[in-house]
Amino acid sequence: MKIILLEDVKSLGKKGDIVDVNEGYARNCILKKNLGVEANASNMNDLKLKKNNDAKIAQEQLEAAQAFAKELESKEVTILIKAGEGGKLFGSVTGKEIAQAFKDQCKVDVDKKKIQLAEPIRSFGVFDVKVKLHPQVTGSLKVKVKEQN
Repeated sequence: MKIILLEDVKSLGKKGDIVDVNEGYARNCILKKNLGVEANASNMNDLKLKKNNDAKIAQEQLEAAQAFAKELESKEVTILIKAGEGGKLFGSVTGKEIAQAFKDQCKVDVDKKKIQLAEPIRSFGVFDVKVKLHPQVTGSLKVKVKEQN
């Protein structure tokens, strides 16, 4: 019996897969627990439409991320931080502080987890910071770290 999985089933398949199982297993386990539906013409058509819709939404998200990445390259964020003795930073600049400064200065919310710093910024100057906007798109943001008076 052919079944379209509605959820991931361990050792059987992932959501949206069409699998061939025994009738008893299908009736007593898969269909009873609403883990899948029978692969008839109507359900196959629904699956096809859903996959097309999901692909369209994924493409729109990719295009939006690419547009935001281009916009991000023109932006610049300035962070004022106290200096210790000898002109060194008093502490460091982390992704959380960059996200907050970007939100305050550019009025755009960026998740701090998407800001990729190999290590916190510990000196004054201009830095290019990578921002992961989508699994396939990474933008770049200029961060100026200046001494607070």
